[in-house]
Amino acid sequence: MPASLSSAFAIILLLCSFAAPAQAAAIDGASLSLLWGLPFAGILLSIALCPLLAPSFWHHHYGKIAAFWGLAFLLPFALRDGIGPATHVVLEVALHEYLPFTILLLALFTIAGGVRIMGNLHGSPSLNTGLLAAGTVLASWMGTTGAAMLLIRPLIRANDNRKHNVHVVVFFIFLVANVGGALTPLGDPPLFLGFLNGVRFFWTMEALFAPTLLLGMILLALFYVIDRHYYIKEGITRDPTPDTAIGIEGGVNIFLLAGVIGAVLLSGTWTPDWSLSVGGVEVKPQNLTRDVILLGLAGVSLLITSRATRDGNGFNWEPILEVAKLFAGIFLTIVPVIAILRAGTDGQLRDLIALATGPDGAPRDEMYFWLTGLLSAFLDNAPTYLVFFHMAGGDAAALMGPLATTLLAISMGAVYMGALTYIGNAPNFMVKAIAEQSGVRMPSFFGYMLWSFPLLLVPFALITWLWFL
Repeated sequence: MPASLSSAFAIILLLCSFAAPAQAAAIDGASLSLLWGLPFAGILLSIALCPLLAPSFWHHHYGKIAAFWGLAFLLPFALRDGIGPATHVVLEVALHEYLPFTILLLALFTIAGGVRIMGNLHGSPSLNTGLLAAGTVLASWMGTTGAAMLLIRPLIRANDNRKHNVHVVVFFIFLVANVGGALTPLGDPPLFLGFLNGVRFFWTMEALFAPTLLLGMILLALFYVIDRHYYIKEGITRDPTPDTAIGIEGGVNIFLLAGVIGAVLLSGTWTPDWSLSVGGVEVKPQNLTRDVILLGLAGVSLLITSRATRDGNGFNWEPILEVAKLFAGIFLTIVPVIAILRAGTDGQLRDLIALATGPDGAPRDEMYFWLTGLLSAFLDNAPTYLVFFHMAGGDAAALMGPLATTLLAISMGAVYMGALTYIGNAPNFMVKAIAEQSGVRMPSFFGYMLWSFPLLLVPFALITWLWFL
């Protein structure tokens, strides 16, 4: 584990250990104006604009910028409500969201980074499409992060002789880092949160299989057409990577990935009747056990995987550090936005929420799909999923029964539309960072959206028509 990341964890744990009990009252979203969303808008704009306008400054100071925006929410909140509630907010975000989120990503990133697919594949349209299809299937079982970390470097190596290779990484984000995670709670954090709230493990596979298959086939077909166009246009180019036999190093890490799956399943099936309290925040033992196991598995991977294997993968800590620092700010600044949404018709976003309800009071599933999706693209799909899950009643039995299409809309929107921006899902950032380190000139925040919106909105509209209208 990188020193700076482990130090950050240690500081948070120390704060959790010695903090005085904080007031546990939830933030009243009905009392908040939209001005409380400015820090969140600020961090999003910083992520979007700074790499484009001041790339060197951003590269060296993005962690400080994220901290600035986090404090821009926290300090005024502490002045308004007091140190106790502010401490409670930090602890709740850290213990319930940020640390579990980051630890899971760290484990998947570390373990998958120890599996090296050796050899030089040649990035033809057929091979690239096959790799994307394989990654899409794997994503539901080893998580979008695990599948992305396993395959992104071999895919980049396979196309290192291609003049046009940006589209390969963009479609990889679409399919492997997002759409592919739709079939099990292990695939994407929003679905895991649904699982913890009572949604059956295999409900997602039963309900989302057909739309995911259709969307995957459409995107793979689009990719093949675009890749073949560039491949023919480029002609034969010199491959800078020497030909070597195909093989796998660090295969023992595959068993550790199975351990990650087991730890996640344990946290959803073991439900002891006791819990811990840290500074007034409840910590469930099954979640604490899961996180300890995940950190242990990551440590084992570091111990048993040779340095040469990781070096051959181009493995370094910068992608996970970038995600950890930026999402610390995102998780903190999103707190008032989520509170306003949870306030429903009493909050400042009441007009937005009213869009999802028909005149008869029944949910408008097409609007749940688009609202969940678009907010997931620009907020974070895990908390956004929870907001709309509870807005639709929060009863898993009802949402898998008479309201099944509403839960389907929420699930599809959260998973699929995470592909619309770099911040829609954490692996998007990791893939972008790894590609840039490998010499791929990835588009800016808005440049990526010039790819994602034209390519994804039409298939999303088709899915809306087929399933919700």
